[in-house]
Amino acid sequence: MDVVTQSSEPHTVIPASFDDLALPEALARDLQSDHAGETGAVFIYRGILALSRDPVVVGFARHHLETERRHLAFFERWLPASRHSALTPLWRLSGWLLGALPALFGRRAIFVTIAAVETFVEGHYQAQIEALSSEPRWSDLRARLIEFCADEVEHRDDAAGRVPGGRFAAGRLWTRVIDLGSRAGVWVARRV
Repeated sequence: MDVVTQSSEPHTVIPASFDDLALPEALARDLQSDHAGETGAVFIYRGILALSRDPVVVGFARHHLETERRHLAFFERWLPASRHSALTPLWRLSGWLLGALPALFGRRAIFVTIAAVETFVEGHYQAQIEALSSEPRWSDLRARLIEFCADEVEHRDDAAGRVPGGRFAAGRLWTRVIDLGSRAGVWVARRV
């Protein structure tokens, strides 16, 4: 099995491609949705950077954009093109809008948005990590997903810690909208 990449774990080797793992279709669809989600995540930060001039927000977005680019690069290399969503332009646009629209309202809206998105993403990755826990042959993939999940939790905690005075009523509604939109996006990305 050819090695494309190694995680930060010294003995974690990821196979050259998705095909090398012969994953069940349900897991393959989950990973396809991960590719779509990481595409959207990159574009969330690009949307923020396109409109925000707040130095705190710009620094935050640049820092987390690099992590999301690394996640996306993994899925871009690892999944065959046939497993990339046919709706990649939609994920780019929706991600960009999800970053840009809160940027119109300032840092609080941005940080509430990121906290909400990353809360969803943590649960999404955790479900996959649990599904892989009883499959030793996928331990390397599981380790990579654990690494990515930890990054997303760090993004969530960073954003949540920057919300002055905590969340607000509109933030709860916005968080719910993001959760529902994310669930719908995963449902679609698993199928298209």
